[in-house]
Amino acid sequence: MGLLDVLLGRSKPARPDLDDLFGLPAAALTLQAAIGFTPTGLGSVAYKPVEGAAFARTEADVQELLDADQGPKVEASKDEFGYTWLLIRHDPADLPGLVTDIHAVNSTLQAAGFGPALLCSLVSFAHADGRRFALIYLYKRGTFYPFAPLPGSGQRRDNQLELQIASLLENDVKMEKDLERWFPVWGAPGL
Repeated sequence: MGLLDVLLGRSKPARPDLDDLFGLPAAALTLQAAIGFTPTGLGSVAYKPVEGAAFARTEADVQELLDADQGPKVEASKDEFGYTWLLIRHDPADLPGLVTDIHAVNSTLQAAGFGPALLCSLVSFAHADGRRFALIYLYKRGTFYPFAPLPGSGQRRDNQLELQIASLLENDVKMEKDLERWFPVWGAPGL
């Protein structure tokens, strides 16, 4: 950070710490005990594909890593904005395994120099009454936020539930303080 940045009050964004993902199992315990939400066993990683052989090799490495040892079922899809989503499936009771696989995808892309292509990672949760939400990790911010779409038609969110979740988890994971960065991920795989 330069002198001009200090004088103008600008700061560099926090560097992501992918190990923060390992706080999700503790967060899941908090959610289950406080409001009855449990992991669904579904998680996703979203990234913007990059042209070239190096990126294609890295994508193949990620797929091979996730498919090793009869591992989790992985599905790749593209959204309307050109992002690739890797949907990873685990037994709902194996949240640590799911988090490890999400971490492995993020770490592999980052180590290969494609960290800037990462958008977000998410893990979904559900309640017995049918409500669902995703806890989303913003790679570029190194923070989490909840996204709770309301069931039914239309693109509406359960803002009250999102704020309740953020309040509950502030001691378990780094929550994004700027609510304007709580972007909706309508139709995200795993949600």
